[in-house]
Amino acid sequence: MDRQITPIPLVALLVGASAMAIGPWFVRMADVGPMASAFWRLSFGSAMLFVLAATLGRQLRLPRRGLTVLLVVAGFFFAADLGAWHEGILLTKMGNSVLFGNFGSFVFACYGLLLARVWPRTTQVAALVMAVVGSLLLLSGSLDLGPETFWGDILCLMAGLFYAGYLIAVDKARPSLDPLPLLAWISLFAALMLLPVAASTPEALVPTNWGPVLMLALSSQVVGQGLLVYAIGRLPPLVVGLGLLTQPAVAGVVGWIVYGEVFTIKDWAGAVMIGAALVLVRLRRRVPAAT
Repeated sequence: MDRQITPIPLVALLVGASAMAIGPWFVRMADVGPMASAFWRLSFGSAMLFVLAATLGRQLRLPRRGLTVLLVVAGFFFAADLGAWHEGILLTKMGNSVLFGNFGSFVFACYGLLLARVWPRTTQVAALVMAVVGSLLLLSGSLDLGPETFWGDILCLMAGLFYAGYLIAVDKARPSLDPLPLLAWISLFAALMLLPVAASTPEALVPTNWGPVLMLALSSQVVGQGLLVYAIGRLPPLVVGLGLLTQPAVAGVVGWIVYGEVFTIKDWAGAVMIGAALVLVRLRRRVPAAT
C-alpha cells in the first residue's frame, strides 16, 4: 500500500532538511578547524543521542562482537565523510557542498540495485546520466572561480562517497539494533577516530565560542537526522526525495545572504540535474495489487 502524505511527517521532513542544510553555516562560524568542528559535532551529538535513548528506555549496552565491528566500520566511514565534508565546506559554495554531500544517497540507491541483482530501469539510467552531467557542470563552474573552489567540490564529492559506505554499514546493522543506540554508538566511534586527527592539525581544537559547534551538533546530528528518520518511514520515497532537495536551496540562500555566493546559470543547470537525479533514483516501480 502507498504511504499517505500527512501534514506532520511532511513538516518534520522539511524542518529536518532545513536543519541539516544550515549545518555548513555553523561549520564556517566555528572558531576551530574543520576536523575539530566535525569532532565536536559527533561528540556532542553522541552525548545527546545517548541521553535521549536512555530517557526513552532503549538498550545501550554494546552488541555482540560482530555487530560492534560493523558499527566501528560505520563510524570510520562517518568520520571520513564529515572530515572531508567540513574541509570542503570552507572551500566551495554552501549550495555545492550540500549537493555533493548528498551524492551518497545516489550511490546507496545503486548499491540497492546491485544487491537485488536487477538491471536499472530507464529512469535510473537517466538519473545516472543526469548526475554525471550535473556534477561536471558544477565542477567546471567551480574551476572557473579557482582551483581552491574546485578542490572544495571534490572534497564534498568524496564525502558523499564516504557517506554511501556509512549508509551501507548502517543498512546491515539496522535490523539488529534500534535506531537511537545505533546512531549514538556510531557517532561515538566516529568522534574517537576524529579526535587524534583534529588534535594533529595546526588549527585550534577547543573553541572559545561554543555556540556554533553546539548548534551544529543539535541541528545536523539530532534534529536533522532525527526528523529525517521519522519522516522516511511515513512518507512515499518520491516525497522524501523532493523534500531533501530543499537542502541545497536553503544552503544556497544562506550562502547568498551571508557570504554573497551567487549561482551562475551553469551552476543552476548542474544543481537542477543532480536534484532531478536524486529524485529519479528514489522512484520505485509500482507493483499491481494481487487479485
